[in-house]
Amino acid sequence: MRIVIAGGHGRIALRLERLLAGRGDEVAGVIRRPAQAGALLAAGAEPVVCDLESASVGDLVRHLESADAAVFAAGAGPGSGIERKDTVDRGAAALFADAAEAAGVRRFVVVSSMGADREPPEGTDPVFAAYLRAKGAADADVRSRAGLDWTVLRPGRLTDDPGTGLVRLAESTGRGAVSRDDVAAVLAALLAEPGTAGRTLELIGGDTPVAEAVKAVA
Repeated sequence: MRIVIAGGHGRIALRLERLLAGRGDEVAGVIRRPAQAGALLAAGAEPVVCDLESASVGDLVRHLESADAAVFAAGAGPGSGIERKDTVDRGAAALFADAAEAAGVRRFVVVSSMGADREPPEGTDPVFAAYLRAKGAADADVRSRAGLDWTVLRPGRLTDDPGTGLVRLAESTGRGAVSRDDVAAVLAALLAEPGTAGRTLELIGGDTPVAEAVKAVA
């Protein structure tokens, strides 16, 4: 497969790129700054410099035309304000989905967040609340598109602990943490399992091997 990942320099994306390249897939990562290219090359991915906040649909279509699947793993990131939560976490997701549809790339996987399906509780930090609302709006937009075979993955609290390869993956898992290693492993497995299209799934650490967990929800 050829897979294009938006947010290709992110901590989950770099892990995913290494996994996909390691199993023989062709991977391209969309990045904002040329200085990020070296990290992608080291992970086995082709760097594609394209700013999702200023790009047009046509700009992205050129990078997606030969792809078999697309992954939206971009985010405004720590330190960004409320405005960029909307322009990146929601707006860029919609733009990437527009481009995937225009390029005829049906398989579309979104890295979302647990809690994106409900209004943030009272007292939530305003920037984090904006992030959750943006993620929820992006998920709703993608799920409304008949032209995409989408899967939305909503991990719990992310950690940099070494992956265990053991997870809990379901429509509702309850709160919990999950390593970025294991999120990347689940994403790689989802991309290889078309039976997970049309599903919104939560993910936390658990006791089921990744391949079995993905097969069970397919």
